[in-house]
Amino acid sequence: MFRKFVVAPVLVAALVAGGYASTAQAAVISTQQALSAERRAATETQVMQAFARDDVRQAMERMGVDPANAEARVASLSDAELMQVQGQIDRLPAGGGALAVIGVVFVVLLILELVGVIDIFKRA
Repeated sequence: MFRKFVVAPVLVAALVAGGYASTAQAAVISTQQALSAERRAATETQVMQAFARDDVRQAMERMGVDPANAEARVASLSDAELMQVQGQIDRLPAGGGALAVIGVVFVVLLILELVGVIDIFKRA
């Protein structure tokens, strides 16, 4: 008897809640949009690979930047900012000395500062 009083309301609630299914929306995207998304993913991967290097991580830690936090902020960059960072990485020599790594980290921090994501450089 107790089961009927417990099971019946639960089943009724499940059936009522199941009737309120959300609608799915789909749209066709252009080839340009698909290529843009793919290009951004590739650029973001390249920047993340540069940040994953040990010397880059050590330089960021010396400057007081959490590498995981920097990687999360890269995802929030606009396409133009991401391309600028990637361009800086591409111009560095293959061996990439410590000065070059610090330069890349500085450029990333400067971009994030200008965008307003961080406030490292205190204004008077």
